[in-house]
Amino acid sequence: MEMKTQCEKCDMELQQDGVAYICSYECTYCEECTKQMDNVCPNCSGELVRRPKRTKKENE
Repeated sequence: MEMKTQCEKCDMELQQDGVAYICSYECTYCEECTKQMDNVCPNCSGELVRRPKRTKKENE
């Protein structure tokens, strides 16, 4: 999964360990834009769900 670093609607910076929402095609949005769009991706009409946080590898 690509961890995008900007909201596709408002261009707000997204932290890799912060809150972000994605659809099944990995379109990525901030929490505020997701609320404004009623959790529906404007590109594919799919559900926006909270992006999982990436766990750190042992050597990090």
